[in-house]
Amino acid sequence: MANLDQSNWFTEISERDGSAFSLRINKKLDEKQSPFQKVEMYETTDFGNLMIIDGCTMVSSRENFFYHEMISHPALLAHPNPKNVVIIGGGDCGTLREALKHPDVESVTQIDIDEVVTQMSLKYFPELCEANQDPRATVMFDDGIKYMRELAAESIDVVIVDGTDPVGPGEGLFNHAFYTSCLNALRPGGIMVQQSESPLMHMPLLVEMRDAMTEVGFKDLQTLPFPQPIYPSGLWSVTLARKGEAFAGFREDAAAELAQSTQYYNNGIHHGALAIPNFMKRAFEKK
Repeated sequence: MANLDQSNWFTEISERDGSAFSLRINKKLDEKQSPFQKVEMYETTDFGNLMIIDGCTMVSSRENFFYHEMISHPALLAHPNPKNVVIIGGGDCGTLREALKHPDVESVTQIDIDEVVTQMSLKYFPELCEANQDPRATVMFDDGIKYMRELAAESIDVVIVDGTDPVGPGEGLFNHAFYTSCLNALRPGGIMVQQSESPLMHMPLLVEMRDAMTEVGFKDLQTLPFPQPIYPSGLWSVTLARKGEAFAGFREDAAAELAQSTQYYNNGIHHGALAIPNFMKRAFEKK
């Protein structure tokens, strides 16, 4: 639920979490109702442009690097040699940009169901879309769940599931059937990474996701927490699932080189995110 009061504060009220988050607004820039969701754009006083989807904060100019870097680089660097990458969702194109910072990646295919999100991003977040014309990039507007179900077996190395919360268009990205499609499409040693909500606010969902990934046959899991200032609690996470083998570190030389073009991610951040706090450990171990 969202509210823009007379003092020009946009407030996202999360009834689910018993919390709210506000940003001060200069003006509303745009609004479009797609066949799937309502997309709004605002100019804020301190966070640059702000995208709202169905009343929920999604992306701002100031802090989006936390999310886009953490959903892409840990998975791509945990893989020894990722060549073919698929992004499900990711319509703002920031994750696509980050994935294409890896020089050995040969192809990145992004499938988002809602073209309006990308249209808004092209207009109001052009910096996130600067890699859209990279010859290795393919940007599609289609049903990502169907795309993964029909993808050839063992044809990709990494799948990045950059979806919204598990409601509306994003609901089908959080279940056994979808995880099975991802597992089948990955080559041996391949990695799936999915945004996995707030460890503080949404631990039951996070545990359910991890259990489902294990139950469909993924060999090993890693959940990495990181700051996300405009999302509920300010603490978010991504969960990595590996096919056929356990995780064994990450390519630290490549991570050090990549850090020249990132704002948050580096070797130390990756190591630190793997050291999860005790409340998360206990939740994952409890059965």
